Amino acid sequence: MNIKWIKAADYEVMSSIAALRIVSVIEQNNRSGKPTHLGLATGKTMILLYSLLADMLNKREVDLTQLHTYNLDEYMSDDRCLLDIMHPLSYRRYMTENLFQGFKPDRGFNTRNINFPDPNCPEDYDRLIADAGGLDFQLLGIGFNGHIAFNEPISEELIAAEDFAQLPTRIVGLKELTIKTNAGLAANGNTAEVPTKAITMGMKSILETREIMLLACFEEQERPLAEIRRGRVTPYLPASYLLKHNNSTIVVSKEKIKS
Repeated sequence: MNIKWIKAADYEVMSSIAALRIVSVIEQNNRSGKPTHLGLATGKTMILLYSLLADMLNKREVDLTQLHTYNLDEYMSDDRCLLDIMHPLSYRRYMTENLFQGFKPDRGFNTRNINFPDPNCPEDYDRLIADAGGLDFQLLGIGFNGHIAFNEPISEELIAAEDFAQLPTRIVGLKELTIKTNAGLAANGNTAEVPTKAITMGMKSILETREIMLLACFEEQERPLAEIRRGRVTPYLPASYLLKHNNSTIVVSKEKIKS
């Protein structure tokens, strides 16, 4: 099993571990004169992390002029368009409010370096990442059904394990559990408010990242985490593919937050 497991005392410690690691990656690349290509996730899990991260980068006066961000996914409206950025569930809005607007202007972050997949040309996202030389670091959460990004579970009868690992950025339909979970986390339990489609970074680009860190802080995530510990890689549990990655860490908060 290649995964490194870290037990954090609570949500704040978990968030601090991830924030410090991201700062370290950016600082190391800056010292080497290299850009940083950072994969980002959204959701309730990441809110404190992003607050801590912005604060650390500002206080340490880290140069962000060469920081490029690549978000995992975004909800879609029914007409193959991204959800409007002003929609309360928009991940572009989430990132602006929880991270990007927290950077002080003198850190030099360029908003043109913010990247999200485009449903009109999903394959361009994989090319963009590949042309950048791949991602340096990918932050992940884990769905209550074991999904990462919006790569939902698929039966092994429908796809071979090797083929699942090669899935590209694409438009996906969301599982009932994902919709119900996200409604509880961000829409006051109203499933009608949660879109049924999204565009997601594929497994291929995620697994080609040089370093992956997955955070977990909900009771409902214990089941998929226990399945990962069993050591079997399966498309029915997308997060199990971290077992195949040579530099992945899962940070689990022992003290859970409410979903």
